Amino acid sequence: MDHAIETDYLVVGTGAAGMAFTDSLLTHSDATVTLVDRRHAPGGHWIDAYPFVRLHQPSAFYGVESLPLGRDTIERSGLNAGYYERAGADDLRAYFAEVMAQHFLPGGRVRHFPCSEFLGGEAGIYRFASRLTGATHSVRVRRKLVDTTYLEGDIPATSPPPFEVADGVRCVAAGDIARIAERPGRFVVIGAGKTALDVCTWLLEQEVPASAIRWIKPRESWWLSRRFHQPHEGLPDFHASVGMQLQAAAQATSIDDLFARLEAEGYFLRVDTNVAPSMCRGAIVSEAEVDLLRQIEDVVRLGRVRRIEPDRIVLDEGSVPTDSEAIHVHCAARGLARPPLRPVFEADRVTVQPLFWGFACYQFALLGVIEACVESTEEKNRLCRPIHYWDRNADYPSAFLAMLASEQARAAHPAVSAWAREARLNPLGGIGKYRDHPTVARTREQFRQFGAAAAGNLAKLLATR
Repeated sequence: MDHAIETDYLVVGTGAAGMAFTDSLLTHSDATVTLVDRRHAPGGHWIDAYPFVRLHQPSAFYGVESLPLGRDTIERSGLNAGYYERAGADDLRAYFAEVMAQHFLPGGRVRHFPCSEFLGGEAGIYRFASRLTGATHSVRVRRKLVDTTYLEGDIPATSPPPFEVADGVRCVAAGDIARIAERPGRFVVIGAGKTALDVCTWLLEQEVPASAIRWIKPRESWWLSRRFHQPHEGLPDFHASVGMQLQAAAQATSIDDLFARLEAEGYFLRVDTNVAPSMCRGAIVSEAEVDLLRQIEDVVRLGRVRRIEPDRIVLDEGSVPTDSEAIHVHCAARGLARPPLRPVFEADRVTVQPLFWGFACYQFALLGVIEACVESTEEKNRLCRPIHYWDRNADYPSAFLAMLASEQARAAHPAVSAWAREARLNPLGGIGKYRDHPTVARTREQFRQFGAAAAGNLAKLLATR
């Protein structure tokens, strides 16, 4: 039986994007919203995440605008000591469940259909089906479909390894190492991204000897220092990091030189200072994490793994031995997708895509505000020019240049800029409280001195790379 319903907005996906967008839409309009997700609860990839995962940014900058996440406290021990708290997977699942149950549904304007598969549609009529019962719903959408899945990527917890695994080889996803029953002779961590970094860090924190860890890294990565991404009294240094980037962007002679300048300032970090990184995905780490990871000396740099046999691991550029005592930890999923860019706003659709570097929930909430408060589709897209999720080194200056242009446009829009100045999720929204801080005063001078030159030089560097 096909059940017919009507709604102003049909939001596909109840991860951070769908939840933050919906929250802003509810706050700034009288719209009704229907939320559909294949998972059993809101939270997106956090539902499937490995048990020891944590946000790489402070909780203060994550979630939906209307409900703070966490207690806003500074951690006193561990690898995040001295920095603001970062929520873990259990915290995030509970948080998004509370947002749905206590903030969205009681108002009567939201309907939530978990365990449901979106089937598509056109001309304002869409369908989805329950994955449990097979029952289908036909939805007449009066305003727009909101697609938060366009850039959905693969994560190790839900994706098979992108390499062959022979019979008898022990190969598990990241989360499964927290549940192993027998101590392996060696942990072989496969991947160079944030998941692999988290796995190596967690193993070392559990007092696994560094000598018992082999790290297969197809690429070396740049990481952002957590020191420059803190709220409250950390905002002057956060603000200073923007001025630092402007000065480096204005003076750099190449993209490699840009990274070198910012590494010298401590803004960018790398685990192995003898290897030139070729990857930059924007993850934030602490100096303590990097120092800990440097204990791992058995690092294999022979490209991507092609197959694991009982006695060897075959890679692009050679092979290394393995044996039945080793447990191979698959951290090599594709990650975030990079399909062709499309307009964020269309007459009948919103396609969620990033607008600038990092702090995704602020961007998702911003899209909801602009959908609710700006009438013209052309004006909405002028304020929200999408970019690809970053991967290669050149994606950083490209994203930074796009941010300079888009921030200027949004700052000139009264309603959007007024919201941004007060938004909890805006990492620099509270900088006005520190306008007389000497670091902020120095940074304002950097903005004046290097802002225009940075944009011009970045465009030149990107054109000649």
